[in-house]
Amino acid sequence: MVQLRKKIRHAETIDAEVVGFTGAAGRPRALAVRLPDGRVALSQRLGAQLAAQVAAALVAVAPAGRGRAAGGESFTAAESGLLVEVLAGTTRHAVVTVTRVR
Repeated sequence: MVQLRKKIRHAETIDAEVVGFTGAAGRPRALAVRLPDGRVALSQRLGAQLAAQVAAALVAVAPAGRGRAAGGESFTAAESGLLVEVLAGTTRHAVVTVTRVR
């Protein structure tokens, strides 16, 4: 009898505060988000619809310099007050995916 192993990925949906972005404010590629544990992480690349929704909030906020995510990636800091819902994987190499704007 052959046993099949199935890999199950674990992720949970959480709200995170947007603290910055990569790319231009009018066309953000990814978001820097502050997770509930205080860590700042970059999201995966945004889709066109999400990028347009987030851009409306980001262009109204003046950039606050540069920042670094927990992984060392650089981003443009911007305190927008914007909340997004993200899927944050809890594996060793966690990936943050923005699912919607709150």
